[in-house]
Amino acid sequence: MSRYFRNLPNFEYISRINERKTNKDFITVKNLFRRPVIREDLFTDFMSFTKYQIVGDERPDEVAYKIYGDSTLDWIVLLSNNIVNVRDEWPLTQQDYRNYLIEKYGNDTNALDVIKFYETEEIKDSEGKVFVPKKMKVDSTYKVSFLDSGTNKIVEVSPIQGITYRTYEDRLQEDKRNINLLKSEYVSIVLDDIETLLDYEQSTEYINPVLKRASNPNLG
Repeated sequence: MSRYFRNLPNFEYISRINERKTNKDFITVKNLFRRPVIREDLFTDFMSFTKYQIVGDERPDEVAYKIYGDSTLDWIVLLSNNIVNVRDEWPLTQQDYRNYLIEKYGNDTNALDVIKFYETEEIKDSEGKVFVPKKMKVDSTYKVSFLDSGTNKIVEVSPIQGITYRTYEDRLQEDKRNINLLKSEYVSIVLDDIETLLDYEQSTEYINPVLKRASNPNLG
């Protein structure tokens, strides 16, 4: 993400280090709270993106290298999916996932095999008409009756399956693997935008487009 951080504007804040000479000393740092966005006309146009499924323990930088030929464009991969916290919003590695399950459910693997909730399986009549959609959350006693238009008979079914905590957690991880990636032909637009998108606007703290200074409460 070196290119990303290089474009972040700077921020001067009051020095708290013991070696400072006066209470007027400031330290210049990168403003990590400034976050770019992909311009709206691109972000809202689904034709600007392509679907991608994260493979194995792939990291954002590895995806960026595979798709764009540049691992430093990992921030575009993250921006394309509104990912802020990689730890929570990107699939965990296999080892991290095992550690996560142990931390959350303990070493007793039986805890993962307890039913968390029940959901429906898809049910169609003999002519293919869907009467019960799949993955609808229901209770354990759920039943449904319908008239099969092909046989003209009443059918009663209990199309439920128990979803364990293990299956629930596995699904969450798998869902995170399905992401959107900005198409390569639009990357140059985003790179051009970031040159000015993060610039500061005029304010009492403004020094220049890439630098502003916090007020000093020690000064009268």
